[in-house]
Amino acid sequence: MNKPAVTCLAIIFACTVQFANAQTSVNKISITNSESNSPSLIDGISFTPEGILRTTESGGTKSIKNIEAPVVTKVNAVAEVAHSLIENLSTLQFKYAMMMNVDVESLKNISLLGFIDNWFGTRYKLGGTTKRGIDCSALTGALLLAVYGFNLPRTARQQYDATDHIDKDQLQEGDLVFFNTHGGVSHVGIYLENDYFLHASTHGVTISSLDDHYYAKRFICGGRVEDNKMADTN
Repeated sequence: MNKPAVTCLAIIFACTVQFANAQTSVNKISITNSESNSPSLIDGISFTPEGILRTTESGGTKSIKNIEAPVVTKVNAVAEVAHSLIENLSTLQFKYAMMMNVDVESLKNISLLGFIDNWFGTRYKLGGTTKRGIDCSALTGALLLAVYGFNLPRTARQQYDATDHIDKDQLQEGDLVFFNTHGGVSHVGIYLENDYFLHASTHGVTISSLDDHYYAKRFICGGRVEDNKMADTN
């Protein structure tokens, strides 16, 4: 056999022996008993708070991987924020949010809610302006002055003439809503939210829906109060 061939066979033999020894070493690695008190999961390797340690031949240890301390997060952080928000929302917001079927957070005008709650349930009286009895235009006039600072004319027709007329889909909080209940502009209320409005009905001061068949059929338009309009009427 020539020299190059002998050399190749020697190299192949040496590689085969090295692979066999490596495979034998792998097969000798065993998983420790789960009931053992040792923190090692694999022979010669330990998992500790300081990192992964490997036992050296001299009996010492050598770090082979550092493990960063886990970041501790507050699992109830979202719940605490939600609880804080709920505590800050007034009982009036909850009360009228349920009545108008809206989110509590959307009712931000506490002065408006306070006015509504103060007058809610007051009986209707044509020409009345007090808690003993009030009519629709007196209520809207009192609300616009107390909450928004606008001084409206006395009657529903005068308030209609003093405002810029808008369609139903343009209504915003504080706009007037006009109705023809018994000829011409004969009823008025204050728009709130989600098609609900406050008014002094024959059943007293209450909140009704523009989608109610009675009011939907008699709705004329909305009325927006503008500063320049108020200046023209005062």
